[in-house]
Amino acid sequence: MSTPASAEERHATWLELFFDLVIVAAVAQLAHLLHEGITWEKVLLFGVAYYAMWSVWTAFTLYANVTGIRTRQRAMLLAMFGIAVMAASIPLVERDQPAAFVLAYVYCRFLSINSFKRENRIVTEWPGVQQAVGVIPWIASLGFETPARYWLWLAGIALDLFFSIARSRDPQALLAEERRDRERSLRRHHREAEIAQLDRLEAARPDRPHLGERLGLFVIIVLGEAVAQLVNAAAGVEDWRSGLWFVVVLGFGLLVALWWLTLRYGPSAAPTYGMRVFTLRLTMPAHYLTTVSIVVIAAGLGSAAAHPQGHVETATRLVLCTGATLYFLTATAIGARGGASWRWVLGWGVPSVLVCVAAGVLGGPLPAAGLLGVVLAAALWHIAYRRVTGASAPGPDDDPAEVAPTGGEL
Repeated sequence: MSTPASAEERHATWLELFFDLVIVAAVAQLAHLLHEGITWEKVLLFGVAYYAMWSVWTAFTLYANVTGIRTRQRAMLLAMFGIAVMAASIPLVERDQPAAFVLAYVYCRFLSINSFKRENRIVTEWPGVQQAVGVIPWIASLGFETPARYWLWLAGIALDLFFSIARSRDPQALLAEERRDRERSLRRHHREAEIAQLDRLEAARPDRPHLGERLGLFVIIVLGEAVAQLVNAAAGVEDWRSGLWFVVVLGFGLLVALWWLTLRYGPSAAPTYGMRVFTLRLTMPAHYLTTVSIVVIAAGLGSAAAHPQGHVETATRLVLCTGATLYFLTATAIGARGGASWRWVLGWGVPSVLVCVAAGVLGGPLPAAGLLGVVLAAALWHIAYRRVTGASAPGPDDDPAEVAPTGGEL
């Protein structure tokens, strides 16, 4: 249920909204990677680079969430500049010159770690944002060429996820280990007087509605990039024939459906959504997968609108259908984890995934409008669930934070 507005209710600050602007530019740069000449190397580069920028944004979003009015403005602005450097250096990474991107990423991660260390609270539910273990392979990658460099980046991501997911299961052990590490560091630097303050170290309690709003705003950003891709591509077509009109209408309809599913129902569109409480070890990966799939769909939409006549190019079809498959696969997994019935999983979730896979594999003869129509039908099938089964839907006054794409806990 929605909670009444109160003086204590937190919303995104002007600093946080300004910080989000750099993600707009970053997502636009990443979407261009998938426009033409799709290769497995580009797909890998896209996924890794997106994770790097998403992880920095996530780290500082959680930092601002748990620190509130104590958030250090300088740290946020420096991180914003770091993400901007990462976004601007994407073309360099594509040309096998990754030093600027890697250094900016490592800089932002250590800035995040240092910002958290100034606090006496540990984000035990997603501890990777306060640890350097996942950054080490990125630093090491500066001494290697491809493909070894890519393997090191993937190792860094795997360490991040493993540490965050595995260690979050025992928050008390994590707190005890952090106290021991800080105590050793203080003794090594002859600062014994500060050891007594370690008793104040505690697990941070994220502000759930505020975090839901912040993660939901990120979804709005990637949906905005999808709208921009569609509009810019259509603007570049000189002859607006019926094929383009169909592509624009169906593409816009798909974006509306994704907005509806992600921010009104949550990504599962299941009747139990919002009734189960998930920890951040599920919330954060689900957010990454949901948003990255929308960015991939955006790239596919842009390419389809730029060439609306005739059969869809293989690269465009694979990009669009891969993004849609990942979106509905994530939705199905979260729906099942959230307590959705097997009727929903097998009747609505799995069929949407299979339809998108089939469209990607067998949709070569389809025109752009036909391919978009298939993907839109899968999204509408999800939306239709509540009408078919009579399940309750969120009302117009529901708090968006409670139906954000973050899975439960919000």
